[in-house]
Amino acid sequence: MKKNISFRLMAVSLVFFYAVSLPCPVFAEPVSAPPKVDQDPVMRVNIIDDTSGIKMVLKGRYKITDVISGISLSEGPYLTAKVEPGVDGIKLNAKDLASTGIRVKVFKDANIYIENKRFRGDVDILKKPNGNLMVINYIPLEEYLYGVLYHEVSHRWPMEALKVQAIAARTFALYQARQNKTKPYDLRSDIYSQVYGGRTSEKWSTTRAVDLTRGQVLTYKADIFPAYYHATCAGHTEDASNLWNIDIPPLKGVVCNFCMNSPHYKWSKELPLWEAEKILKDKGYAIDKIASIEVLSTNASGRVDKLEIKSESNNSVILTGKDFRQMIGPNEIRSTKFSASIKRGKLVMAGTGWGHGVGMCQWGVYGQARRGKRADEILKYYYPGTEISSINKLKTVP
Repeated sequence: MKKNISFRLMAVSLVFFYAVSLPCPVFAEPVSAPPKVDQDPVMRVNIIDDTSGIKMVLKGRYKITDVISGISLSEGPYLTAKVEPGVDGIKLNAKDLASTGIRVKVFKDANIYIENKRFRGDVDILKKPNGNLMVINYIPLEEYLYGVLYHEVSHRWPMEALKVQAIAARTFALYQARQNKTKPYDLRSDIYSQVYGGRTSEKWSTTRAVDLTRGQVLTYKADIFPAYYHATCAGHTEDASNLWNIDIPPLKGVVCNFCMNSPHYKWSKELPLWEAEKILKDKGYAIDKIASIEVLSTNASGRVDKLEIKSESNNSVILTGKDFRQMIGPNEIRSTKFSASIKRGKLVMAGTGWGHGVGMCQWGVYGQARRGKRADEILKYYYPGTEISSINKLKTVP
């Protein structure tokens, strides 16, 4: 998700593997039409950034226009193209279009493929000041969510869990769009926003969850907020104010005893001391040979607040748990809930949980759904003081 560096990219494949292996009860699904929503905002999703070229296939009738003038540049029934930066703009199959931005639109029953991934909506390909290309997918919010849920949770999870994820992801997307309205795009397609794979990533169950919750968002004081989520909290979610400049009741953290079956509940990592020393030096810290590492303090959720690293020459550096994790790597140190020591020339860490810990615990959602909890109950548990509302009732919609 997301500012939300929830570090779920590597977790996705593991989530699917373990979700398949766990028994999943059948939950009755209400037979009702999706709620009506007057507004379906269009999301601007950065699907590729800073590339020197892309492969594009348009299967069906298409039209390519200049982003600024709207002048038609190419149209036809089918196209396979290599799109590259040109001297004066963008090249399409070696033909210089003399345009610094093109818009690709396909008509009914046609499809856009970018780097072998299928996308709904329209696509802009823009030449950046550094000469490389950026690709933006313009897509209605609900259709965007179709391509998100599969990457965030297993499509084999109970429907109530999928509905929870749909509402949280919709809320987060709208919040990000509001925050980024003056920027070229609202969201990225990776872990720095929400992982999005386009139409290629759609599954029946996740699409159904989006449809069943159409237009539903989570609100605090009648407005959307950053509905952060993460893979596994390992006992207690984190207070957002420990990480970011956010201090609201829905993100203060709650006890969670529902994610103990997560495959990410426990983890360990060993790093050669020379490698840790190099990382510290590259970041500007005057540490030569590491002699010890000690956790100085933890916060209310049990996560590392501060730690101290000492060298053999008595130099020392004090880091926050958050900065240390970012420095070593969020997929190496899966959370800031860990212990650390030096053993046999290695930096040895053992911890629990995966992700920043703020907001909704995805494996906790799974655990609660298996116990028969409804989507609204689960959401209000992880985000205290919130209500489920409609996009139509928001103060402003991006």
